[in-house]
Amino acid sequence: MHFAVQGDIIGSMKSTIVFLAVTAFTTLPGPAQQASPGNKPGHHNISATVARELVSRFTREKKSIVILDVRTAKEYAQAHIPSAKLMDFLAADFKTALGKLDRTKIYLLHCRSGSRSSAAFATMKRLGFKSVYHLDGGIIAWKKAGGKTG
Repeated sequence: MHFAVQGDIIGSMKSTIVFLAVTAFTTLPGPAQQASPGNKPGHHNISATVARELVSRFTREKKSIVILDVRTAKEYAQAHIPSAKLMDFLAADFKTALGKLDRTKIYLLHCRSGSRSSAAFATMKRLGFKSVYHLDGGIIAWKKAGGKTG
């Protein structure tokens, strides 16, 4: 009888562990939830596919999003996301210029591959920008995902 009770307890514990594991994995936010267009304001790293959806949705809904390209003027001239505003991360006055932007607007930030824009993303967080999306992989990823460039 002692072994039957112990077996029931172990079986019950195994069921509880499985239940908790399944619950944790199904209720934790996955990548699509963490960085999907439409999430509440904040700071998000997003894939090029999600960035395309975000820009498309904002355009379709006639909402405003500032696409901020932090590459050099030469890189921008070669190819850029349509309507992107250039703000050279390597310029001496970059942080000053960034500080003059409206912190309440929604921004999509990118560079060539994600390195400079990652640093700019961190600066925007520190400066108190409310809603910034960082295009992971930069314009390289944007093009690979079929994003249009001008």
